[in-house]
Amino acid sequence: MVCDTFSQHDSTIHRLDPRARIIVAFAFAVLLAISTSILVPSIGVAVALGAMAAARLPLAATAKRLAGVNCFLLILLVFLPLIASGPCLFRIGPVGYSREGFLQAARISLRCNAILLTFTALLSTMETSTLGHALSHLRLPQKLVHLFLFTVRYIDVLHHESARLRRAMKVRCFRPGANARTFRTIGYLAGMLLVRAHDRSMRIMDAMKCRGFRGRFHVLTHFTATQQDVVFVLASLTVILVLAWMEIR
Repeated sequence: MVCDTFSQHDSTIHRLDPRARIIVAFAFAVLLAISTSILVPSIGVAVALGAMAAARLPLAATAKRLAGVNCFLLILLVFLPLIASGPCLFRIGPVGYSREGFLQAARISLRCNAILLTFTALLSTMETSTLGHALSHLRLPQKLVHLFLFTVRYIDVLHHESARLRRAMKVRCFRPGANARTFRTIGYLAGMLLVRAHDRSMRIMDAMKCRGFRGRFHVLTHFTATQQDVVFVLASLTVILVLAWMEIR
């Protein structure tokens, strides 16, 4: 969700209060997630593209982020209509391509893309520490905020540790294959990662306690809402309410 590729830029979205962006992003995502029509997600994609343009997101990086999700959605779009019931759009031999299945897959695809684009435009454009700080200001449980910050920080550390262990395996002439030795070696690799992750977590906790950590991060700067933030929240909530009215009417 958070990426330096998107946060290291300057735009209208980047200058907004992170708390306002979080509130709008999650309200918009909830509306899209519970939507049952195809019109609301379609408009949601258009709104998300507008937010993407306002945030000046790099097209290549955004397309790369969307590619993985849309590969799965393409599979869903192909196979869901084949197993769904209802009137057929067309037939391939004895197999019918259901209209209801196609519409359902289209709704899921539009919702996923709209939510992902919105989160990228509003949340990925802030640094991890800023996001954690904003979540804390929104009165989320401190343990949940800490878990989020440590998870984001140490996923990369564990990735490098895993890469180091895999290099050590290659130096020892390990060649993966579909055999018992490979499965056993991969099990050892997973076990070593768990042991080293636990050991590192204990050392980190000891270091934090030595520096006076008592279950709370203290920050030196605080957010201040401006007139621009108020206008953004009111305009966004208006759009969300209009879409909600379109959904229930």
